[in-house]
Amino acid sequence: MAKLAKLHRSPNNRMIAGVMGGIAEYAGWSPTWVRVLFVIISSLSAAVPGILIYIILWIIMPKANNQSYQ
Repeated sequence: MAKLAKLHRSPNNRMIAGVMGGIAEYAGWSPTWVRVLFVIISSLSAAVPGILIYIILWIIMPKANNQSYQ
């Protein structure tokens, strides 16, 4: 599997916007485990809702293209 050189939204491993897939590709982890971990952390955090973090990452992270991969 190709690894992202910089943090980008994944066009391949996406369920909604590719945010968790991009983080997984960047870290070299399984997208499923990143999503599960995000849901668990979001559920345990009362201070900042996970959906807000996801939307912010969706806005800030650029979408990956062919040059984004190593």
